[in-house]
Amino acid sequence: MIIHSFDDKSEPLMGPGSFYGPQGRLCDVCILTFSHVILSEMKRLLPLRVGAVMGGVDGEKSIYLFEYGGKTLAVCLSGVGAALAGTNVVEINWLTGARKFIMFGSAGSLNQTATAGKYLLPTRAYRDEGMSYHYAPPADYISIPNADKLEAFFRARGLPYVTGPVWTTDAFYRETRDQVRARQAEGCLAVEMELAGVQAVCDFHGFALYDFLVTGDVLDAPVYEVGELQSANHDMDKLRIALELAGTL
Repeated sequence: MIIHSFDDKSEPLMGPGSFYGPQGRLCDVCILTFSHVILSEMKRLLPLRVGAVMGGVDGEKSIYLFEYGGKTLAVCLSGVGAALAGTNVVEINWLTGARKFIMFGSAGSLNQTATAGKYLLPTRAYRDEGMSYHYAPPADYISIPNADKLEAFFRARGLPYVTGPVWTTDAFYRETRDQVRARQAEGCLAVEMELAGVQAVCDFHGFALYDFLVTGDVLDAPVYEVGELQSANHDMDKLRIALELAGTL
């Protein structure tokens, strides 16, 4: 099977240094958001400056630096999906030196009773994508090492949360009814598109990842519901949590 043909052991032919030169040393913590609205608000509220630029055939993507709580932090609008987000992490590390990544975004609820009105702190991710298999041996799930630390942070601040497995997919238009049932039977609380791949990248390179989610659309209803997807994507509460978390790392 193809999942057994990936090579996570031999040396790669190229790395980010092939394109960007020597590694940068600008900061230790980077916040990854998938919301252009949140990034725009940050530009309005905080003195962001361009610290580095990731280039590609589809255009440039800026990595912004700013001072917060006595620390220099980075923030970047991540590409959507495990392959893009995981590659962004590798390049952000090279360009800035960041080794701690805070990632937040939306997810589709597979258990509305458990997730409604709460932040979701994933404990493991089902690997229904390709990126993770380039960085970790084949397995159905990948564990999220910092889930316990993140839970302690949320508990100490009285934030409502639930913990549990999630399903990472790279084809959201193929989230089929039988796939939903299968993941629900395994206890998955939500479906998203990045975590398994980004965690595998971080494990491989020795980076620390802190990921939390907010469910918006609903997949465990009789008919799919867009629900609160807009607010799950763009509400600023997640950024406030990420900024406070960054101060503890």
